[in-house]
Amino acid sequence: MDGDYVIGGVFSIHTYMHTVNHNYTTKPEPQRCKGSIDYSELRYSCTMVFAIEEINNSTKLLPGITLGYQIHDSCASVPIAVDAAFQLSNSLDPVFYTGHKCSQVGKVMAIIGESWSTPSISMSRIFGSFDIPQVSHFATCACLSNKQQYPSFFRTIPSDQFQADALAKLVKHFGWTWIGAVRSYSDYGNNGMASFLNAAQKEGICVEYSESFYRTHPRSKIQRVAGVIRRSTAMVVVAFVAVTELTILLEELSLEPSPPRQWIGRESWITNHDMLRFSFCAGAIGFGIQKSVIPGLREFLLDLPPTKVAASPLLTDFWEDAFNCRLEKTMDESVCDGTEDIQTVQNPYTDTSQLRITNMVYKAVYAIAHAIHNAVCQDTNATAQCDKFTRIESKKVLTQLKRVYFSQNGYDVSFDANGDPVARYELVNWQKSESGSIEMVTVGLYDASLPAGQEFQIIRNLTWVDGGTQVPVSMCSESCPPGTRKVLQKGKPICCYDCLSCPEGEISNATDSPDCFPCPKEFWPNAERDTCFPKPVEFLSFDEVLGITLAAFSVGGACLAMITAAVFFRHRTSPIVRANNSELSFLLLFSLTLCFLCSLTFIGAPSDWSCLLRHTAFGITFVLCISCVLGKTIVVLMAFKATLPGSNVMKWFGPAQQRMTVVSFTFIQVLICTIWLGLSPPFPMKNLTMYKERIILECALGSAFGFWVVLGYIGLLAVFCFVLAVLARKLPDNFNEAKLITFSMLIFCAVWITFIPAYVSSPGKITVAVEIFAILASSFGLILCIFAPKCLIILLKPEKNTKKHLMNKNQF
Repeated sequence: MDGDYVIGGVFSIHTYMHTVNHNYTTKPEPQRCKGSIDYSELRYSCTMVFAIEEINNSTKLLPGITLGYQIHDSCASVPIAVDAAFQLSNSLDPVFYTGHKCSQVGKVMAIIGESWSTPSISMSRIFGSFDIPQVSHFATCACLSNKQQYPSFFRTIPSDQFQADALAKLVKHFGWTWIGAVRSYSDYGNNGMASFLNAAQKEGICVEYSESFYRTHPRSKIQRVAGVIRRSTAMVVVAFVAVTELTILLEELSLEPSPPRQWIGRESWITNHDMLRFSFCAGAIGFGIQKSVIPGLREFLLDLPPTKVAASPLLTDFWEDAFNCRLEKTMDESVCDGTEDIQTVQNPYTDTSQLRITNMVYKAVYAIAHAIHNAVCQDTNATAQCDKFTRIESKKVLTQLKRVYFSQNGYDVSFDANGDPVARYELVNWQKSESGSIEMVTVGLYDASLPAGQEFQIIRNLTWVDGGTQVPVSMCSESCPPGTRKVLQKGKPICCYDCLSCPEGEISNATDSPDCFPCPKEFWPNAERDTCFPKPVEFLSFDEVLGITLAAFSVGGACLAMITAAVFFRHRTSPIVRANNSELSFLLLFSLTLCFLCSLTFIGAPSDWSCLLRHTAFGITFVLCISCVLGKTIVVLMAFKATLPGSNVMKWFGPAQQRMTVVSFTFIQVLICTIWLGLSPPFPMKNLTMYKERIILECALGSAFGFWVVLGYIGLLAVFCFVLAVLARKLPDNFNEAKLITFSMLIFCAVWITFIPAYVSSPGKITVAVEIFAILASSFGLILCIFAPKCLIILLKPEKNTKKHLMNKNQF
């Protein structure tokens, strides 16, 4: 059709190119298409005509200017598409005009097409050289966004890059990390799959296999790809495949039963009604261009009077193919009799229920019309003034096309710097209807213009492979639960791994955690190793059996000492009390009471005051106790020396000297403790090293040297006292208590010698219990060995509590 400005169109209306045999003896025949008609492509070309006629009848867009068109059939062949590109690039007007205002008839301003990426790439390299804008409605290869290579290419359908990102997010959304991939061996398939695999890798998705094939490959190649799909462990198959290739593959898969697969597709086939016949693909999901409505298009498509059909060889082929008859009489086939009704035909050409790619053609025509309008028209407030005699070059249309922004039938049209539109998709799901047929149902939306994380939303329930409602699982390895970590399997993708329990003291609190991390110092993992809990705090408390027992013995020992003191005080005038140095005895009982009670400071949670008190009180009271015993031992020895003729030794060790001895020995220990507390005192601490799973509350010694000096001083006095008691053990008089002191010191030394290795090797609170036990054992040893025999005589054998009895030798 002629016009003031011409728009070219290239569509793959036929499916095959006629093969020409060159014999080099005659002129080759022109290349031509053959095979069946692609009804969808025929609808696209008619939509272009419909849009141009609609614009020509418009009073707002290009008023007074007529657009013409010339449409070529590329039959999905690169050679024919290139031939059409060269024809459209040349002037179509055979007449040479010399006037100043000549018609622009035949001058191609822009091109619509091709439907597929590979022919579009070849065409765009030609059109780009002449600055002729090309607007594709279905070429989605991301490579075409490269403006350095394809400077004049635009499209109304989003790039595969957007769809690849959307598909990767879709796969990740449903938790599929182990997938298979098939693609067309073409620019479209290879570039689309490369974009998808790159996006999938960013989402942590692994690919078990990636196979490619083309429709012209031998069947053995198709069988090999089908075999890979059947044998694979991946449940999900992502297909970046053109309709023709996928049809061949699915037909091969249908010949032999195979495990169910969840198919993930893109616009090229997921919204193609012809593909719904493969029932084993029920549940397939993918992104499609949004459905649309174009008022008046259906009536235009069905307006095919006989004269219009007969005038077009293409429509003639369509008519004869649709009704299986011939418009011209032939020998073998029936002749169309005129009763054929196009309204009754059900095929992709007449189906306008879901205008997706058709709307992309419609928008492409309007985008070019707006660009021409902006180049030749002057808009005023009310009307537009256009001069159809204005000579413009296609380069000016190219410049204006970059700036177009308008709405048509509620759809916004604009292009970014790469010539791409805003990516908006519908999520399409193949669902079985009640009748058993498969229908395409829109179940979600995707809008790349929305903020990150909000682009994707599901608005309806999906059905999956074999019509199931449960999301299929497709993982190389099961998810690792909390408490474990992933360990990659050697030589396999990152999605294939083993789950190992976290090491001792470490946890993982997330599914599929790559690492375990240690708990804080005062925390420890639970049994499942997925949570850190505060470590139990352990110390010798008054609430446990051991603590109660030791406290009872401590209080009991103190009571026993006080009872003994009361007995001695009650019988303080009796010979046995007077004969055993009653003053030192009462002081010894007082110090023993303190020794028993000081063990209570070792029970309970350590605090600043208890840590300061427990070791110093223990050291001072025991020195006071041993000093009293030592004083009594010295008195025994001095008393024996005093019985010798001419001896006056007792005047040198009278009561005053005895008191001074006790005070002096005790003062030395007080001085040692004071220095210890002043320089490096004990303090409460949490022992985190002895046990990994619990905390020991204990008193740190501060200065271990100070502690052992205190303990060593006690031991030195005890050994000295033991030696003196041994020397005095065979003295003859009954009042001699050296034997009793010897036994008591023997027990005392044995206890504390045993205490040292037990104290060093005991764990946790047992260390404290050992120290309390040593204090109590040595204290009970002293009170029982020294005072029990005397109390026995006082209370049970009063006849022996006489001066006469005590003065007799060898009877005590």
